[in-house]
Amino acid sequence: MTVVLVVLGGMVGAPTRFLLDRAVGSRTDSEFPWGTLTVNVIGSLILGALVGAATGSGSHVMALVGTGFCGALTTYSTFGYETVRLVEDGVRLYALANVVISVAAGIAAAALGFAVAHALFV
Repeated sequence: MTVVLVVLGGMVGAPTRFLLDRAVGSRTDSEFPWGTLTVNVIGSLILGALVGAATGSGSHVMALVGTGFCGALTTYSTFGYETVRLVEDGVRLYALANVVISVAAGIAAAALGFAVAHALFV
């Protein structure tokens, strides 16, 4: 059952990632990967909220939303690829900014999601 929930979550998360990335990317002419940053921060916020709201009985929800949806929505591999591409394209400042902003914003979003959900549901 858990595998099915992960697959179902991924079936929603992957196209959501694609559509959000394209929507954000189409609104900027910058070489900075705003779309990937956006999906990773949103995924971190959702996962943080899910963990913050967990009461011990949510293993099915964690499989569906946490592992499936958030796992397919967020993308470390694209983050890594785009960072290397920025270095290769000679925009090292953007590459450094991508690393620093992505990590800091992801951690902050997860912490915010956790704190708000924990305050509301636990």
